[in-house]
Amino acid sequence: MSSFPCLVRLVSGSGQVRYRLGERLVDRYLEFVAGRCRPDTLRAVAFDLKAFFAVIGKDPVEVTAADVFEFLADQRGDRTVIRLADRGSGLSARTIARRLSSVSGLYAYLVARGDTPVVVNPVPRGLMTRRQGGSVRSRTAPLVRVPRTLPRVLSPAGADRLVAALRTHRDRAMVLAMLLAGLRRCEVLGLRFADVQVADRRLAVTEGKGGHHRVVPAANRFFDALGAYLHDERPPDARTDRVFVVLKGPRRGQPLSAEGLDEILAGARNRAGLEHATCHELRHTCLTRLREAGMALEAVRSQAGHRSIESTRVYLHLANDWLAGQYLRASQLIDADTAAVGQMLAIQEAALS
Repeated sequence: MSSFPCLVRLVSGSGQVRYRLGERLVDRYLEFVAGRCRPDTLRAVAFDLKAFFAVIGKDPVEVTAADVFEFLADQRGDRTVIRLADRGSGLSARTIARRLSSVSGLYAYLVARGDTPVVVNPVPRGLMTRRQGGSVRSRTAPLVRVPRTLPRVLSPAGADRLVAALRTHRDRAMVLAMLLAGLRRCEVLGLRFADVQVADRRLAVTEGKGGHHRVVPAANRFFDALGAYLHDERPPDARTDRVFVVLKGPRRGQPLSAEGLDEILAGARNRAGLEHATCHELRHTCLTRLREAGMALEAVRSQAGHRSIESTRVYLHLANDWLAGQYLRASQLIDADTAAVGQMLAIQEAALS
């Protein structure tokens, strides 16, 4: 227990990544997470649990709700230092909420096992309010209020500058998969040759968020860049069926990592003189432009791979041109109705006079 929590990253012979924190029950939970979640989720959970136990400094089976509130106060940081962006302090509310979710998941697992001293999840589901009636959920205030923020998108000119700043066909193909097809970073890196349907101009996303599969169309620009990459750049001795691989160095021919893609994008962003352009912003840009072009919200949901339509509704707020057009048409109808009523009243007054 003296070294707990000490995060260790292990890679098996087959390339699978696992994490250990040095405590039996926690490590068993991480094995459980590895069997049902994506690698990015596993990594986030491992780091979240390390952060929690580093602050609390207790054996996992001794943690109480009071410890959870102490951790919450620690993560909020120095309240005298306020961020200008959201008027908050410490870590963002979204990050704190995710860490609490990871901790709650651990204790839900320990309770479900039934062979540990843990019989109650120490992470409260919320704080009861004085509101009367309704469901328990409607009368519960969350421990952390996460503000609903709109994701940033690139302007058409900014997107063109970013693509022009990319140095290889491989990099252009990856960026266009996010910018034109709305793929997530993990979905781009997870593409296999069997997923590329060239004749139909579609991509089968088999490693989507939450393990959900979908087939989405992709523009010809993506397939043009992909074809150039496969013909001119991809190492012929690569032994993986992953589409995108490392082109140079000791890892030549091996699948490209998320860190590698982020580094490529950061370099292109600097060369293009852009203040922001992350992988997720490219995806948001794609989905926003599709909504602006008149694509039905249900179709945007299918393209994005969202489980809930509520996740897609954010693009109603991002698509300013579409919203302005809808407002203009509605206001014109209102003005026309008002004018028609005015004319009718004028006719009635003339007839009575």
